[in-house]
Amino acid sequence: MLRVGSVLQGYSIEATDGGIGSVSDFLFDDSTWKIRWLVVDAGTWLTGRKVLVHPSALGTPDDARLQFPVKLTRQQVKDSPDVFRDQPVSRQMERNLYGYYGWDPLWGGSLFGMGSNAIAQPLVPRPFFGDGTRMESAEVGMHSEEGDPHLRSMASIAGYHMHATDGVIGHVETLLIDDATWGVRYLIVDTRNWWFGNSVLVSPYAVKEIDWSINQIRLDVTRDQVKSSPPWQPAETVNEEYEKRLHAHYQWPGYGW
Repeated sequence: MLRVGSVLQGYSIEATDGGIGSVSDFLFDDSTWKIRWLVVDAGTWLTGRKVLVHPSALGTPDDARLQFPVKLTRQQVKDSPDVFRDQPVSRQMERNLYGYYGWDPLWGGSLFGMGSNAIAQPLVPRPFFGDGTRMESAEVGMHSEEGDPHLRSMASIAGYHMHATDGVIGHVETLLIDDATWGVRYLIVDTRNWWFGNSVLVSPYAVKEIDWSINQIRLDVTRDQVKSSPPWQPAETVNEEYEKRLHAHYQWPGYGW
């Protein structure tokens, strides 16, 4: 099922023996567009810490109760390796969490579970550090424990300007996430300053480059293509039929159909 990322923010995370906090953000890999972690605000229960939960530990969301069940106990979470609230998530932190919980870093297979149909690196090839500064390959090795240069926040990408090949079309509102594969299926783009009253879906397939230093995403589509794309309203459910029409319009690959 496709879910709006911003709607899931605030869902409570329920361990097998009680609550551990609520979803405050999603961290995704900017080279694969896979969600790597849910960021959980533990409130006063674990003051000064943030809790990272891997998607493989999640059960089916309960939309009536606004809850995510997780296959963990409160004690497991309490004893987990520290991930401090105001520090970047380093690769070492991630390794510690994978090892402690026994989570598989390759869980979910290739991007979107599509095997050979996966997106081929839609972003700029060189990674970026946490402040958006591009680093050379030697520098990446030097800073590997300071912050994973490919780990990005859903909350921080909101508001980024979206540029078609011939001009701006709007800004990122949030992400549309597949809760089966935990891949970012689409970016939801608010076009109100260019095309009043409309929102559109843009697949990561269309992303040519992200410039983190100036909050800008460049796309391989034209403004006319966007305006003539199959109409979509935020209140409508995105189904397979609509996705096929959308992908046919832009000539994007499918998602395993």
